[in-house]
Amino acid sequence: MISILDTTLRDGEQTSGVSFVQQEKLSLTRLLLEDLKVDRIEVASALVSEGEFEIVRSIAQWGSDSGHLPQIEVLGFVDGKRSADWVNRAGIKVMNLLCKGSQRHCALQLGKNTEEHIADIRQTVLYAHSLGLRVNVYLEDWSNGIQNSPDYVYALIDELRLLPVERYMLPDTLGILTPPLTSRYCRQMLERYPDLQFDFHAHNDYDLAVANVFAAVEAGIHCIHTTVNGLGERAGNAPLSSVVAVLNDHLHMKTNIEEKQILRISKIVETYSGIRIPSNQPVIGESVFTQVAGVHADGDLKSKLYYNDLLPERFGRTREYALGKTSGKANIRKNLQAMGIQLDDKTMKKVTERIIELGDKKQMVTPEDLPYIVSDILKTEHLEEKFILRNYSLSISKDLRPIANLSAEVDGQIYNESSTGDGQYDAFVKALWKICDRLHRPHPVLADYAVTIPPGGRTDAFVQTVITWNMDGRIFKTHGLDGDQTEAAIKATVKMLNTIY
Repeated sequence: MISILDTTLRDGEQTSGVSFVQQEKLSLTRLLLEDLKVDRIEVASALVSEGEFEIVRSIAQWGSDSGHLPQIEVLGFVDGKRSADWVNRAGIKVMNLLCKGSQRHCALQLGKNTEEHIADIRQTVLYAHSLGLRVNVYLEDWSNGIQNSPDYVYALIDELRLLPVERYMLPDTLGILTPPLTSRYCRQMLERYPDLQFDFHAHNDYDLAVANVFAAVEAGIHCIHTTVNGLGERAGNAPLSSVVAVLNDHLHMKTNIEEKQILRISKIVETYSGIRIPSNQPVIGESVFTQVAGVHADGDLKSKLYYNDLLPERFGRTREYALGKTSGKANIRKNLQAMGIQLDDKTMKKVTERIIELGDKKQMVTPEDLPYIVSDILKTEHLEEKFILRNYSLSISKDLRPIANLSAEVDGQIYNESSTGDGQYDAFVKALWKICDRLHRPHPVLADYAVTIPPGGRTDAFVQTVITWNMDGRIFKTHGLDGDQTEAAIKATVKMLNTIY
């Protein structure tokens, strides 16, 4: 069993531009511990501000009332009594003490030698312990320290293990490790100190955080630090969603995480943080369970050939099949089946051609659009095209009436007309009526004009315009479908002419 410490509320808040207010931190504390069921959370750094103190105190009160207080931790510093007093007054019972894990940091940032730093740590740990606080130790810059000054790291731990320290946290502070190095250095720590508890804290500067977590657990580490959505300073931390999937599927290591809660909480963190989840983010991205290529959908239809263990249902999601120029009939059939719609081969071919046409225009087609496309095709498949709109242009200017110019072909003859109107569509219709008058053909009266978009559809995909016409007492409707409202109305109008002529 691998335990998870989530530090979204502390390290994740170090993401540029991210700051959680009190109610957000309180709600995320509850969601992380009770719904997602992470083992521990780190909620703040000591001494940040009076406002942060009040937030931590409210979290501690909730933790005490709910029985989760032992799982809530705060980062403290080697500063004598200051951090320990701050944590204690806030009501938190666990302090994660930030120590220097490399000789370079110790000498150049603190200006102290190893013995002096150890003495300062000892003072802070013993004082915190006297207040009844449990203490864990972060070895900041440990990844550099274990590579470049291992004797310093060992000397530090040899002394700290004599103190009441519960866990030793091994951060790759600058994200410099690779999986082989992570494995090697974690094994060294575990073999030298088999009786100590180690956590691994990865950063993602080289996009290796999850791979390094894999290597650390494979080496024997039993607690991993994560953040929701990979929030964190610079390139962020190891994202909880990917870590859980990798641990379960590749290392067959269980966690207490409720997988079905991951997406919901990731979306809440996205809202609170203002940091968008990339659409291709593993597990939680909008597009990661969407098949685009038609060959993939075909394989799934026949024998789930393009499935892997990362099943969307685990995370409360469903597999989707995108609609576009590479879709093919298999993707479309999958979406139609989900809606209970069956089409013959001829109509399916027409639907496929229409979707490919829209994909070539870089328009997004969603499953919600499909019934509109099918309806449009079914209503016009037997319509003979006698009135052909060859070309048109519409203009609109401030303080000037819109102008329409159009060219149409009727019985092999080209007719050109133009007109102004109260709007672009009105100008188009008036120019069109001029052509009808030249042909001595009647035209109906527009009785109603309705515009809809598919529920849940994207506004850059489709607009359906339904126009109701009155032709000498005969009431009928025509539909137009396009990514532009005016063009959809024009298509409906041309269909009307081909219906009555």
